[in-house]
Amino acid sequence: MKASRIAAAGAVAGAAVLAVSSPCFAHVSVQPEGEAAKGGYAVVGFKVPNERDNASTTKLEVTFPSDHPLSSVLPQPVEGWDIKVTKSRLAQPLEVHGKKIDEAVTKVTWTAKGDGIEPGFFQKFPVSVGTLPEDTDQLVFKALQTYSNKEVVRWIEVPQEGQDEPDNPAPVLALSAPAEDGHGHGAAADDKASDDAEQASAETAAASGDSGGTDTTARVLGVVGIVVG
Repeated sequence: MKASRIAAAGAVAGAAVLAVSSPCFAHVSVQPEGEAAKGGYAVVGFKVPNERDNASTTKLEVTFPSDHPLSSVLPQPVEGWDIKVTKSRLAQPLEVHGKKIDEAVTKVTWTAKGDGIEPGFFQKFPVSVGTLPEDTDQLVFKALQTYSNKEVVRWIEVPQEGQDEPDNPAPVLALSAPAEDGHGHGAAADDKASDDAEQASAETAAASGDSGGTDTTARVLGVVGIVVG
């Protein structure tokens, strides 16, 4: 009985270790600072954990979606890392603020100057992106994580709705509904202005009516005065 309990406890502990070390619990991911609203700009952070006990992460390559190119991609400097931004020409130019853009960022590469991300640690790589597309609910960024022992982990599998998460899922950025652009407030202001204008018009008409009545009375009194005279 005692031996069986020990064996069962060992099995549970082993399962726990496997669960903790499973890639799906610690993979390269992307999250916005706040919200990533459609049609707007956002700062997103690529979170890179080190999954190895005997090697450091020395390079991260993130490929930006070609089906929804972003006109602006500005990585934030990260101490201890070199940053390379790769641009490519677009098959169909983008129009942003009345200007046509014929190239966009297709890849950002971070390379460690020193040891990189050591075992037991993670690193965030912030990037400002925009304008975010309005015709999709998410953006998929495929990533390559390189370790100091030359091992490369490819985070490129696109998660599918209704299916289990793949072993090496690509970072997915969920997009929220478009932010309020002030149209609602503007419409309310326009309605108030219209009401004020109607009220002012009514007051003016009333004043004009009163003025007309006063003029008529004055004329009658004038005629009476002449007759009396």
